[in-house]
Amino acid sequence: MNANLSILHLVLNASFVVQLVMLLLVAVSVASWAAIFRKLFALKRVKALNDAFEREFWSGTSLNDLYAAAAKNARSTGPMERIFASGMREYQKLRERHITDAGTLLDGARRAMRASYQRELDVVESNLSFLASVGSVSPYVGLFGTVWGIMHAFTGLANLQQVTLATVAPGIAEALVATAIGLFAAIPAVVAYNRFAHDIDRVANKLETFIEEFSNILQRNLGAHSPSGH
Repeated sequence: MNANLSILHLVLNASFVVQLVMLLLVAVSVASWAAIFRKLFALKRVKALNDAFEREFWSGTSLNDLYAAAAKNARSTGPMERIFASGMREYQKLRERHITDAGTLLDGARRAMRASYQRELDVVESNLSFLASVGSVSPYVGLFGTVWGIMHAFTGLANLQQVTLATVAPGIAEALVATAIGLFAAIPAVVAYNRFAHDIDRVANKLETFIEEFSNILQRNLGAHSPSGH
C-alpha cells in the first residue's frame, strides 16, 4: 500500500485536470523561487551601494566631486547616489539660468530628488506583487485541484458495489497532493514577501532621510556660496 501511495505514483495516476493544476503550481513555485533569489541579491546590492555612497558623502568629499563621480559611473551607482545626482543636476541647471532665489533653487532640487526617489522605489518594489499573488492564490488553485480530484474519485466509485477505505484512499490522496503543492508554492512566497516588504521600507526610510539631510546642506550653502563642500 505504501508503494501504491507514493507521491510519484499519486501524481502519475491523478486525473488530467489535477495533473494540470499540479504542473501549473510547480511552474509558479519555480518562478516564485527565482523571483525570491533575484530580489534577495538585488536588495543586498542596493544596501551595499547605498552604504558605500553614504560613507563617501559624509567623508568630507565636495558635492561637485561626488556629482562628477555619480555622472561618470551612472550605470553602476545605487539609488541614493542617483537621487543625489538628480538633485545636484537640477540645482546646477537652475543656477545656470541665473536663478538666485534660494527657495526656487531648493524646491527645484527637492522635486527632482522626489521624482528620482519614486522611480527608484518602483524598481526596488518590482516582483513584490507577483510574490503576493502567488502567496494568496496558490492555496486556492491547489484546493480547486483537490475538489476536482475528489469529485473524480467518487464518480469512479459509483459503479462499484462495495466501497472500502482501500478503494477510496488512492483517489482522495491523489487529490490532496494538489493542495500540498499549492501550500508548498504559497508559504515561501508569503514569507519572502513579508521579509522583502520590511527591507524595502527600511531602504525607503533611509532614502527619505538622505533627501532631507541633503536638502538641509543645500539650504545652508545657498546663503554663502555654490555647493562645493559640506
